[in-house]
Amino acid sequence: MKNIFPLIFPLIFLIIATVAVFYLSRRFSWFFSTPAKRYYWFFSVALVGFWTGLMYMMRSNATGFFGHLIANVSSIGIGILLMLLMSAILVDLLLLAVKLKPIHHCYITLTITAITVLYSLWNAGNTIVIPREFRLSKATKETRIMQYSDVHLGHYWGKRRLRILVDLTKNEDVDAVVITGDLFDGRARLNDETLAPLKELNVPIYFVQGNHDGYTGADTVKNLLIKNGVIVLSNEKTDLGEMQLIGLNYMTADSEQRDMMGAPLDGNTIKSVLEKMPIDSNRPSILLHHNPTGVEYASKAGIDLYLAGHTHAGQLIPITWINKIMFKYNKGRYLYNGTNMYVSQGSGSFGPPMRLGTRSEITLITVKP
Repeated sequence: MKNIFPLIFPLIFLIIATVAVFYLSRRFSWFFSTPAKRYYWFFSVALVGFWTGLMYMMRSNATGFFGHLIANVSSIGIGILLMLLMSAILVDLLLLAVKLKPIHHCYITLTITAITVLYSLWNAGNTIVIPREFRLSKATKETRIMQYSDVHLGHYWGKRRLRILVDLTKNEDVDAVVITGDLFDGRARLNDETLAPLKELNVPIYFVQGNHDGYTGADTVKNLLIKNGVIVLSNEKTDLGEMQLIGLNYMTADSEQRDMMGAPLDGNTIKSVLEKMPIDSNRPSILLHHNPTGVEYASKAGIDLYLAGHTHAGQLIPITWINKIMFKYNKGRYLYNGTNMYVSQGSGSFGPPMRLGTRSEITLITVKP
């Protein structure tokens, strides 16, 4: 059973891809009054090619022009096909009672697709600062923390992306920055130059590992971040003023939970690590973990605030709808038995550099007494 869980996401993709190929082929056959077979071949080859290119480049060390080109064409191509599918379905539903020539139907579908793609590309790059305030009874003074999550520095997002996040942060008076995982996506931007903007932040920066940092190489990512002045928390606790800051590696909630991402794990669980962690119940505590899971164990350990990411809130319609089923804690703030939780939508994107129905965010967390 354990080996089945990492296949869930590829299985979901396969189902969506099959529906897309069949539906789009039938519609384009009708648009142009031509056999559907040629479109089956076209859309099948396009999907397989884009997905293969994306997965290969994500896991490879290619950093040259052609590596970036293949990765970006593949990721944007997948996004375009998804938008085309959604647009075709939407137009079919809207025009059920209206009779139009097939070619006019096609023009409307392609126009909506183009508008949606352009908006989604713009929206993914348009990061907003979301302020969230938490009142903790153990706190005696205000603490302001900026949370980055799921930046996914790689073939598409790079130094310029990090520059935007840093500039937004510099406009706020914060005591620290925390990065709740998936800073990197492959090794295309795994270098000092990409991280240079972080050195302009005159506050401590804390990082915990996400599943994509694990795919990239957890030790390599850790060493690079430490070299650039970032404090990496690997199942350990540190002090941020009066706050206890606990950072965990990417792990499951307990030994019964299975990781759907197929990420490399170190054998620890949130339950086992927090049970051994010397947490002072008289001081406020903040837990950093990439995946918003195991909140029941955080609550049992007396954690006051749990910051996470990972979900991207689905990133793109219709995946946003699937996410609400898959993740109990999908986005925004929650309260579990006295423990506050905040799940970021993410500061970047995975796969298509697009967002539809979600926003790219960095979160200004203000803790007050």
